[in-house]
Amino acid sequence: MKTLTFKTNIHEPAAVEAITQSLNAIEPIDGWRLETERPDGLLTIQTIDNRIADQVVEAVAKAGYKAEWIPEA
Repeated sequence: MKTLTFKTNIHEPAAVEAITQSLNAIEPIDGWRLETERPDGLLTIQTIDNRIADQVVEAVAKAGYKAEWIPEA
């Protein structure tokens, strides 16, 4: 299992509904969590395929928000 982390501009809990369908449609995602209370709106994705970062960014953008992948150091 891989973990991908993204900074987002999502800070209101209602926005979670806006991205849920798009993220759940990405096949290799096993689970995800969005921490709206954090200043960086941290989105954590659990996946078996760490090559889906672009798909996640696109899915969040479709809902009208921004996501920036934070590569592992």
